[in-house]
This record gives sequence, C-alpha cells and structure tokens, in this order.
Amino acid sequence: MRVVFMGTPDIAATCLKKILADGFDVVGVYTQPDRPKNRGMKLAFSPVKEVAIAHNLPVFQPENFREEETVEQLRTLQPDVVAVVAYGRILPQKVLDIPHSGCINIHASLLPSYRGSAPYQWAVLDGLEETGVTAMYLCRQMDAGDIIDVSKTPIDPNETAGELLDRLALLGADLLSKTLTDIQNGCACRRMQDESKATYAPMLDKSMCPIDWTKTACQVHNHVRGLHPWPVATAVIGGTMFKIHSTVVVDQERKDQPGKVLELTKTGLRVACGQGVVEIRSLQAEGGKRMAAPDYFRGHPLNI
Repeated sequence: MRVVFMGTPDIAATCLKKILADGFDVVGVYTQPDRPKNRGMKLAFSPVKEVAIAHNLPVFQPENFREEETVEQLRTLQPDVVAVVAYGRILPQKVLDIPHSGCINIHASLLPSYRGSAPYQWAVLDGLEETGVTAMYLCRQMDAGDIIDVSKTPIDPNETAGELLDRLALLGADLLSKTLTDIQNGCACRRMQDESKATYAPMLDKSMCPIDWTKTACQVHNHVRGLHPWPVATAVIGGTMFKIHSTVVVDQERKDQPGKVLELTKTGLRVACGQGVVEIRSLQAEGGKRMAAPDYFRGHPLNI
C-alpha cells in the first residue's frame, strides 16, 4: 500500500517514524515550508522533514494546494492513502479525492470533542481527567469526518499540556500504524460523529496568559498547566511580571483576598485564589531565567 504522509511538528515526526519502522511504503512526505527560527532567523527544517531526509524520502513543501500543478504532483505519487498528522494546512476536496482509500487524520482529542487547533491544551485547561487520540477520515469540514478508531488515556492532575502531548504522540503513532494496517486488510471501521456533542478548541494566544486569581485554585492550576510550554501563564507579584511555569493546589477550601501572597515555604510561594490556594513552584522573572520560587524569593524578598 502506497502511503503519502503529511505533517509538520514533533507529534507528526513521531508518527512518521513509527509507520516507517513498521514497514509501510511511504512514497512521499509533505510538510510546511522551512521557516526562520531562533535569534539568527535561519531557515529551519520541520521535525517531519528531518525524519524524511534521514530516510531518503522525497519531500514536498508547497504553501498550499491552490495550484493545479501542486495537486498533479500529488497524483503522480499514486497514493493509496494519505496520512495526515498536524500538517497545518486544510486540504481541498480535489486533494481528498486523490487516494482511493481516502485521507486519514490523527487528531489529539476524543472526537467530536475538541475539534480545532489546540485540543490537548484545552483538555488540560478545562481540567479533564481523560483524553486521547482519534483516527478519522478527512472531509471538507474541520475535524468532522467519520471516526475509524480511538485510543484513550487519563490526564494526570499535575501534567502540563506539553507533557501530555509527548504521550499523545506515542498513542497517535501506534493508532496510525494500526489504522493503516486495518485499511490495508480491508477491515477499517467507520462511524459518523455525533454533531450534537461537538465542541471546539480554538488556537491559543498570548492574551490568555494573565492569571485570574478570582478563579478557584484548581482552575488557576489548570490554567498554568494548559498554557505550558506556550504561551505560558503570567502574573505580577510584588510589582514584577513573571512567567509561571508550575504550580500545585495546596488548599481547595480556604478563602482569602484573590491574588494575596500568603507565605513562602521551602517548596514554593503560596497565593490565594477566589477559592483555595495554589503554590507556585517555578517561575521566571521578565528578562531572567526559570528558577524554583524559593530560590528566587530568597534573593528578592517580598513584604508578606
């Protein structure tokens, strides 16, 4: 079975490595164009391109599929199936129609919940106890295609979105390999999504960073976890702006003035929420480096 793979970031690279290791015939790899990166702004390969080059696979990097020449290029690869993982481009119908076994996608949520660009982050932001990955057929509507299979996993109450993504990448890789095997053997299932249960996970942005201390301790903690590693929660403490990298809930019942700094312990800085208390374990002052909260505030005492 001839497979064309489309993807860009680390989760997609993990999936590509898996299907290559499992012996699938990947005849071409599509990824986003090289982008400037870091302070030097040098063009950098995507993680998927790096994997493809390491395996001597042909790489294609169109900006989009508007040009017929780009679509025809895909046709010449004669894919039986196109596998898409976080490609970052919406595929037009003329592309979806090319592989006779369809275009499939691995999405980092349990569809129809959390359709959209930030599914695993919103699962953490919303304090879910479980999420997973879904294998689905692509259609014109975003993340609305028929479901082939799912793989579930619990979310640890102290797990960040970034840590969760690392685990979902491995789950997604296994699910992609299983799905391709089922398609190859003619036994892949499909069921329609229940539109009445659809929810959406919009893109994150920096306007979400400031912590709202009037929220409960659990909500503040989930906010910090869900925005890590990007764009990272922020708070002003003692007149200084900080990125807040990690917290724990130490009290869910106590009520003090929201945002009030209560005490510095051996493990962190305790701050009152609308209900309950969180302890900031690590933070980063503007222009500084990430530090354990006790280490920072021993050198920069607060008037508590």
